[in-house]
Amino acid sequence: MNKLYQTMLNHADPARVPGLSRFFKTGPGQYGEGDLFLGIKVPVTRAVVKEVWTETSLEQLSECIASEYHEVRLAALLTLVQIYKHSKKDLALRQQCVDFYLSNTNYVNNWDLVDLSCYEILGNWLMDKDRTLLYDFARHGRTIWEQRIGMVTTMAFIRNGELDDAYAIADIFVQKEPPLHDLLQKAVGWLVREAGRRDMERLRAWLEPRKSAMPRTMLRYAIEKFPEKERKEFLK
Repeated sequence: MNKLYQTMLNHADPARVPGLSRFFKTGPGQYGEGDLFLGIKVPVTRAVVKEVWTETSLEQLSECIASEYHEVRLAALLTLVQIYKHSKKDLALRQQCVDFYLSNTNYVNNWDLVDLSCYEILGNWLMDKDRTLLYDFARHGRTIWEQRIGMVTTMAFIRNGELDDAYAIADIFVQKEPPLHDLLQKAVGWLVREAGRRDMERLRAWLEPRKSAMPRTMLRYAIEKFPEKERKEFLK
């Protein structure tokens, strides 16, 4: 029995499904079109993962990650994060986790699924490796989610004080032909803002020659922590 899958099904709360469906934009033409929900809160999903991750194999995760239910896919990714984190000395298992992630990016298909998994697994793995993969995702990702993975994964490097890749990948999005999807604008703005928390002057220097070319939402997110007067100047 796939205990992770079954335990998630046991926590279904149909009363919460309509709200989650609206929040994650599942209507026709929206970014989450057609996604299905069980009505499970994220803290509940995390509690389930904490309970059963040690009993869950990658084979069982294959079933979960392909689920039609959003929360089961999230549970699969959070379980993969736990397996990866606890396999520090088992490089072969870590490689398997990364390979699993990269072979299933078509199921990492909403912003929360991306943001709660990519830098924990892929970012950590690439700390001492070539990062060309992320540039390829940013430039040529098949979906906005793969492109978002390219940007959000740099959080791992930022937290380690390495800012170059965040700015370089952000430049890829600044230079893309408009319109740039709102969720990509927000991701870029968020990550360069995070880089700015480590070096605000570098963020200002990066923004100055680009502010007129940046989409409005991206710029707003990037300067969110600036003093109000300075924000207004940038937005002019």
